[in-house]
Amino acid sequence: MRPHVAAALSLLILACPLAGATQPDSSAAWRTLEGRRAVARYRGSDSLRARRALQILDAMPPLRGLGEVSIRPLVTIAADKDEMDALVGARIPEWGAAVALSDRMEMILPGRRLWPSTPVEEARILRHEWAHLALADVMGNLRIPRWFNEGYAEWAAGGWLSGGGWRLSVALALDEAPSLDSLTIGWPAGREHAEVSYLLSASVIEYLVRSSGERGLERFFDEWRRARSFDDALRTVFGATAGQLESDWRKWARRRYGWLMVVSHSTVFWAILSVGLIAMVWIRRRYRREQMARLRAGEPPDAPVFWTPPIEGEHGWQDPGR
Repeated sequence: MRPHVAAALSLLILACPLAGATQPDSSAAWRTLEGRRAVARYRGSDSLRARRALQILDAMPPLRGLGEVSIRPLVTIAADKDEMDALVGARIPEWGAAVALSDRMEMILPGRRLWPSTPVEEARILRHEWAHLALADVMGNLRIPRWFNEGYAEWAAGGWLSGGGWRLSVALALDEAPSLDSLTIGWPAGREHAEVSYLLSASVIEYLVRSSGERGLERFFDEWRRARSFDDALRTVFGATAGQLESDWRKWARRRYGWLMVVSHSTVFWAILSVGLIAMVWIRRRYRREQMARLRAGEPPDAPVFWTPPIEGEHGWQDPGR
């Protein structure tokens, strides 16, 4: 697992209202900041965190496939883990970095003490959550498959292939890739499985864009809104059912991110090369030892019998002087 991939993971709470969701106490000392695209609120010393989030959102280019959207969400900075869980109304997984509540058009981010991320990771996570809210707003009350929702957000956030492609290659090579249906039924709760699920989902969107271009993705969104059916829009624009899409995507993904990429990865390549060189040296040395042993076995002794003077009295020889 690559650290920056783990940091980019986030949790999406679906558009349906959460049972028992707790709204923040309106009498608490919330302070607000205004941005061009969002409004942020914070407590205590998280003003820099809130301001930074607004700056990142204001500087973002339009979302690929969706373009510019008219949403203006609320960005809430949670002071600690308990407050974050209370705001969401559920316990956030340990690997969760941020939450998008599409029914309230709100992002909930951990305070700086809970999230010491780099600026690049921070921007990617915010763009991921922004994509969730934008997609929910554009699609209205239409049902969005879970894998597509997460896959589009991760793909639109950008940068997932910088380390994610390598993790995806290992998963495909080891046949650890779950089906898209299983991702729809229940998103994996564990960190390892969640990482693979995010990468797999994003690679499906990448496959669609590489097959038909971003214009194809735009047409798909338009047709989806018009037909009000994900499957019908998929057949109309891409000429495939959901099952055919998964089959074609898996073939493409295995060609692009399978064993070839694993072997061609620089670390793996040099590791294999090093092992190969060590094996060759060992075999060569063993061969040379065996050759030397055979040569020595065929050599005459250092002191042949005929070089050794006879011992007195041996074979009846006597000293002629006696």
